Amino acid sequence: MSKAPITHADGKTRCPWPGEDPFYVAYHDTEWGVPEYDDRALYEKLILDGFQAGLSWITILRKRDNFRKAFDDFQPEKIVRYSEKKVHALMNDAGIVRNRSKIEGTILSAKGYLKIMEEGPGFSKFLWDFVDGQPIVNNFKTHASVPASTPLSIKISKELQARNFKFVGPTIVYAFMQATGMVNDHLTSCYCHALCSKKKRPLRLKAT
Repeated sequence: MSKAPITHADGKTRCPWPGEDPFYVAYHDTEWGVPEYDDRALYEKLILDGFQAGLSWITILRKRDNFRKAFDDFQPEKIVRYSEKKVHALMNDAGIVRNRSKIEGTILSAKGYLKIMEEGPGFSKFLWDFVDGQPIVNNFKTHASVPASTPLSIKISKELQARNFKFVGPTIVYAFMQATGMVNDHLTSCYCHALCSKKKRPLRLKAT
């Protein structure tokens, strides 16, 4: 994969990691780095990042609709009640990543999510309070400059693990922070950098 920013046929310069794949480019343009404040959506994204461990993100992204169908649209209230029979069914679902530890971790994480929801103002505020409710805007010029984890992702990872969330190591958490706009790691030359620097969540960006 190229490490240099890419100027595409539409004249827009983008981060290098989606390459020229239209599906991946659309995700880069419309989702990655856009601040997400919805409780359930944040849970879904965290779980999917956990499933990515050891795999490429594009693999998970292409299976995302299958994951949503298999996991009841990632509604923690339903996931927390999954039985061994349901786990067995998921292990036989070729449309998702069939990893028992990650499936069982999803159930445990649902319990952690619901506990946070019961205790306070919600999962979104719990997470966004780590960044004072606003995206951290980085100004990286090269892909090589973007870290795999940070002291803050380590801190959040420890907090989540203490609440029984699974597959939430510092690297996974940082990828999650990037995807949900808690940090803006679009390269400064990428046209999305300015769009995702807004303090409040913009309308979902349109793919072009």
